[in-house]
Amino acid sequence: MDLKSEASFKWLYSQKIAKVKDLARIVQASHLWNEKKHYIEELLNLRTGDSWNCDLRDTSRAVSALALTDMVFPEVGEWLLSKRTGSSWNDDVYDTTYALAALGDMGHYDANGCQWLVDNYGPKWEHPGTTALIINALIRQSEAGNVNSYASFIDERAKWIISQREMNGAWKTLATSNLVIQALILAGYKEVTEGPFNWILSKMNKNCSWGKDNGDINTTSLSLITIHEYTE
Repeated sequence: MDLKSEASFKWLYSQKIAKVKDLARIVQASHLWNEKKHYIEELLNLRTGDSWNCDLRDTSRAVSALALTDMVFPEVGEWLLSKRTGSSWNDDVYDTTYALAALGDMGHYDANGCQWLVDNYGPKWEHPGTTALIINALIRQSEAGNVNSYASFIDERAKWIISQREMNGAWKTLATSNLVIQALILAGYKEVTEGPFNWILSKMNKNCSWGKDNGDINTTSLSLITIHEYTE
């Protein structure tokens, strides 16, 4: 670990981390960087029954983070599947992408959910961050199912995201740029992320965090994940 990433984790550990979303991100970042302090126990302690807060996105985030550490809970996967309505989750692109990514991380392939994303993609979802979440979900699902059914769609959407870079070479916000870079690396387009990656590095705060008001837990964790994935 380099000195700056060490300082970034030091900043994270000085924060009051209580939200599932924040804990899931920091569990992921800490695991990737082989940090001794990883917040897994804190995240597990927030589980209530077969979910986290009976919240689809919180549960999905927790599942994905814990699966990275080889902790998989089949009963939580069943809870996620029980919340599906038809081929999607709540007919909502965000609920569906988070759920599909989590299920994929657990090794469960859901062809109907993936096809729902492909079939319903249109102008309403044409935002870099939203499209990055879709790419991420489809890639994780493809790995779980050992299928290549969505490769053309993923490639097409990745190229569209690349075309949407702004004047600074990145995408609107730090959080969006992090999600996009991670998705593009997964999709095989790491070579085009150098500029956006350097932009993220340039936005580090003096206290080695990222985000507004001298740092944000989620944005800092996302940035550390991006740095790891880019430099690996």
